[in-house]
Amino acid sequence: MTGHIQREEAKITKHDVECIEFDDGHQEKVDVAKDGFGARVKVDPKEIKLVKKIDWYMMPTLWAMYFFNFLDRNAMINGKLNTLSKDLKLTGTQYNTCVSILFVGYLLGQVPSNMLLNRVRPSWFMAGFMMAWSVVSLLTYMAHNYTTMLVCRFLLGITEAPFYPGALYMISMFYTKREMATRMSILYTGNMLASSFSGLIAAPIFSELSGVKGLAGWQWLFIIQGAFSIAIAIVAFFLLPDAPLKTRWLTEEERLLAHNRIFEDTTGRRSEDSSVMKGLREALADPKTWLFCLMDNLHLSANGFKNFLPSVVKTLGFDTTTTLALTCPPYLVAGIISILVSWSSGRFNERTWHTTASKLIACVGFAISAATFNTAARYVGIMLFVGATYGVNNIVLAWAAASLGETDEKKAVAIAMTNTFG
Repeated sequence: MTGHIQREEAKITKHDVECIEFDDGHQEKVDVAKDGFGARVKVDPKEIKLVKKIDWYMMPTLWAMYFFNFLDRNAMINGKLNTLSKDLKLTGTQYNTCVSILFVGYLLGQVPSNMLLNRVRPSWFMAGFMMAWSVVSLLTYMAHNYTTMLVCRFLLGITEAPFYPGALYMISMFYTKREMATRMSILYTGNMLASSFSGLIAAPIFSELSGVKGLAGWQWLFIIQGAFSIAIAIVAFFLLPDAPLKTRWLTEEERLLAHNRIFEDTTGRRSEDSSVMKGLREALADPKTWLFCLMDNLHLSANGFKNFLPSVVKTLGFDTTTTLALTCPPYLVAGIISILVSWSSGRFNERTWHTTASKLIACVGFAISAATFNTAARYVGIMLFVGATYGVNNIVLAWAAASLGETDEKKAVAIAMTNTFG
């Protein structure tokens, strides 16, 4: 890199000492400023402009896709508070099976889809699968018994599987390792806000549309959310990038800059051609892959509450509308805390204690909720375990992407494996 650093281009907030290699081959320790996201301050105006452009084009598109990914997934969970279980004559076990079968399809689809992602156009691949899951979600309104709902949920899992690991892979292609955690946390707020507002979206649909055209409220929920998802999928076809060197809304100079800054930032980056199967073998053979899988598994094992939170909140004794409203604040708190934790992790380049402290707070929340029947105390417990747990996932996945990115193929598989086994 060039030895001339123009510090006046950026506001300096914090300095770290780094060893810089100059063009003539010698190395020198210099102060390097850190920006508000915890990444090294970008002093090149062209790089600053590039990152802002990526932020405005790619991130809102991925966020909207993830929001509807979870909104469609949660439709059945909210439908239980309407007449879904009664209309389909579902027992408690059958309802739980319908909720869980989605993850069977989800697990089966994640690794193969990410192996294919860097062999096809990501923009078409990701938007195409969103179109598929949107159609499945919309048509779920036609489910009339346990078997048809089970099939719909399994297909929803298969079609939703490529999105999240694919989105993480796309972020890792365009952002440096110190930029990734914050962007992943911003993406993850799509999950949290969908979980937060899904109840508020469902409540007026249940109250105003139940019985209209002979359809129950939960059926209208599937139709409306599925239709909006289809619209987002169409937009995504045009806005999602393919790769730094193949992005239609970047200039030739910006494409080269986007490619070079990620290449230089990646630990142990290798430039030789690789194959999908070689990337799979390398990811499987690397002990770090399995360590990240274990970390994410232990984290997400405590995250199962999200599939049943409306039902848990209803045990506090409120009516359906109030219950749906009360599921909102914990996720809003989680969204704010997730971004702050990821920002702090990137700023201080520290991951271990950020994840440990977050999970300890979540454990306190679980303990409070389990130990008392007091309504206020249990709701505080819910706020704690929901609020503290979500930021961990972003840190672990960004950590994995930064540590296992020697080739695009290996990185794609490693991200998918970490998310799948989690």
